[in-house]
Amino acid sequence: MGVEGTIEYISDLLSSVKKKKKKKQMQTVALKVRMDCDGCARKMKGVLSSVKGAKSVDVDLKQQKVTVTGFVEPKKVLAAAKATKKKVEIWPYVPYNIVSNPYVSQAYDKKAPPNHVRAIPATATVTESTMDDRYTNMFSDENPNACSIM
Repeated sequence: MGVEGTIEYISDLLSSVKKKKKKKQMQTVALKVRMDCDGCARKMKGVLSSVKGAKSVDVDLKQQKVTVTGFVEPKKVLAAAKATKKKVEIWPYVPYNIVSNPYVSQAYDKKAPPNHVRAIPATATVTESTMDDRYTNMFSDENPNACSIM
C-alpha cells in the first residue's frame, strides 16, 4: 500500500496542476472612438457587448469615449472596435493632476475633455527639464562663470 499510495498521490498532484486555469481578472478598457450620432453609439455598444467576457459597455457620445468592463482582454476589445471601421484608439487622456508637467507641448491637447491631458511617457518631460536646468545654472551662485546681474 505504501508504493501504490505514493503513486496515486503523485498522480493526483500532477493532474491538479494541469487542471488549474488562469482566471482572467476584471478589467476596465476605455477607448476613444470617433462617433457622430446615436446610431454610431448603438453600433459600438452592440459590437463591444458581444465580446466574450464583457459585462457592461458604457458609451459617452459627448466625450467620444467607450468603456468596457468585464473579464476581457484589451487587444480583443480594440480589435472588435476597429472591426466597425471607426477611428479607434485606447483612451489617451489622464487627469492633469497626475502628470508632473501637464502643459508641456506633447501633453496639452485642445480636444481633451475638461481637466484632462494626453498621457505622455516620462522621457518627454526629462528633456524639457534638462533644458530648464541649463538656464537656471547660468544664473546660479555656485557657478563661477555665471552671469551676475543685480
